[in-house]
Amino acid sequence: MDFIRVRASADGAETISYWTGDVYGWQDDDGPHHLFGFEGINVARAVEADGGWQLLTREAALYLDPRTREVLDTWDNPFTGRAVEVQHVFNDPVNQRLGAYPVPETRLGEQVVYNIDVRLAYPSPLKVADYPANSASDTYRALELFQFFVAAKDLDSGVADVPCVFSWCRVSPWLPWMAMGQRGGGLVYHCRGAKVPEVPERLRERVGERFLHAPDEWSGPNMTSWTAFADRVRR
Repeated sequence: MDFIRVRASADGAETISYWTGDVYGWQDDDGPHHLFGFEGINVARAVEADGGWQLLTREAALYLDPRTREVLDTWDNPFTGRAVEVQHVFNDPVNQRLGAYPVPETRLGEQVVYNIDVRLAYPSPLKVADYPANSASDTYRALELFQFFVAAKDLDSGVADVPCVFSWCRVSPWLPWMAMGQRGGGLVYHCRGAKVPEVPERLRERVGERFLHAPDEWSGPNMTSWTAFADRVRR
């Protein structure tokens, strides 16, 4: 499967994907507002299993001041006027099964583009009745749009690990730690990135050793910002 060589490496080696971008938010009849910068890493390992592939990953990302690009630990919410503690992304694991369906591919001259459009709608781990300040709905709905760009010559070379750059856009509800309740509106993430040889220094310092390496075996369920928030407040 060519896409495995683009997203990770077909020989089982770890690959590091780095991204950077911005997060925008709007309320009904207000916005959009530039709320955060955003940068992160995903460390992945691809393993053949059950006639397909397991993509074993964990990821971490930091919310940044949109102007200075410094890491935020507290945030003055302009919608509510209250300061809140920022909960950065530490998702472990973030695993996928690939191979059952082909990934859409578009050849554009000397470039190949793979796109994955993920439409999400499932019961939220944060029910409104239990988390009225932190949950927009009893159903989590979001849209995640990925594009992976590679040189056709690299893809056709047969190498196990194909260099790529990528884009990612997410439309999602307010984050739980923003304490927006059931206010109308939501967030748009707009990021771009690439496979890189090593984790950038600021992320290496902030995320800890565990997030510098991919998992060795399949585990579940996957972690999200919503399940991480639920785990944190239940402790």
